[in-house]
Amino acid sequence: MTKEEVIKIFSEKFGNEAPEVYASPGRINLIGEHTDYNGSFVFPGAIDKGMIAAIRFNGTDKVRAYAIDLNESAEFGLNEENLPEEGWAKYLFGVCREIIKRGGTVKGFDTVFSGDVPLGAGMSSSAALESTYAFALNDMLDLGIDKFELARIGQSTEHNYVGVKCGIMDQFASLFGKKGNLIRLDTKSMEYAYFPFNPEGYKLALLDTVVKHELASSAYNKRRESCEHAAKTIAKHHPEVEFLRDATIEMLDEVKNEIPEEDYIRAKYVIEETQRVLDVCDALEEGDYETVGRKMYETHHGMSKLYEVSCEELDFLNDVAREHGVTGSRVMGGGFGGCTINLVKDELYDSFINDAKAQFKAKYGHEPKVYDVVISDGARKL
Repeated sequence: MTKEEVIKIFSEKFGNEAPEVYASPGRINLIGEHTDYNGSFVFPGAIDKGMIAAIRFNGTDKVRAYAIDLNESAEFGLNEENLPEEGWAKYLFGVCREIIKRGGTVKGFDTVFSGDVPLGAGMSSSAALESTYAFALNDMLDLGIDKFELARIGQSTEHNYVGVKCGIMDQFASLFGKKGNLIRLDTKSMEYAYFPFNPEGYKLALLDTVVKHELASSAYNKRRESCEHAAKTIAKHHPEVEFLRDATIEMLDEVKNEIPEEDYIRAKYVIEETQRVLDVCDALEEGDYETVGRKMYETHHGMSKLYEVSCEELDFLNDVAREHGVTGSRVMGGGFGGCTINLVKDELYDSFINDAKAQFKAKYGHEPKVYDVVISDGARKL
């Protein structure tokens, strides 16, 4: 939806006085999945799909919001007891509350928003929404909050008002995105570096299964608990280990008999994935996309067999990619449905996409959706 279309709908809902308009993107993550809450590395990039919002202060202590795509409205105050019932409105409320907790003053406002980040596809529509409002309120109220803290505001919204104990990657990518670049973020030190990503001769494509098995926060949070338990057990023998990113496979093997098998295989995946991110960064600097692709397949295997966040449909698309000679393919995002991300040579692209659609439809009754990915800029005022 364009800036002009959003302003028009805002005017219909809240009158003609001009609003400010802000946007934030969703993200892809080339490699480094479920590593961010383990203090490790991630390698995301902002994409050309996101959220756009029109906002105007209304002189009250209430927020009046309209979700264009859902055709739903919500109204809520800015105190803790005013938590709205609507799921989508909890994101806006959480951002306001997290700013207030940090000493910022938030005034009531009217807003409408729309997005073209596919929901449930692993591209972080929720982080795009949080980042849009955190960035906008910081700018409009001149709060002086730096972008790292804006990312933490989005993360805290997920933790405290949505119930998902997510890491920082999604919000970070949405705020720090840079056109034509992926970002290697060390989630322990918060140091980051941009890596140019212009894979000549290749395309990045997302294949969306259009299924969402219950991820639910419960399965996600349970894996996080497994990782934290493994790290704490290792730390009894190696006090320098704060997160799993600090551990080695040898350290994990030392405590194999002290932790449940489930915790062991979850931790094994994370430790191996940490090294894969670094290997991919090295490969990109050499222009070695074959290594990048091989590491993507290794990640899929780990997410499917060790972390167990894939599903039948995602594994099927990964198998189709491998059969077609696709350079790299893996499940992207939290898992349990959503997308595979695929690094495909230009000359294989059409045949792979057509066959993947046909084979998937024959097996599951519907085609996967296909999204081409363009790496774009982060949160901004339009």
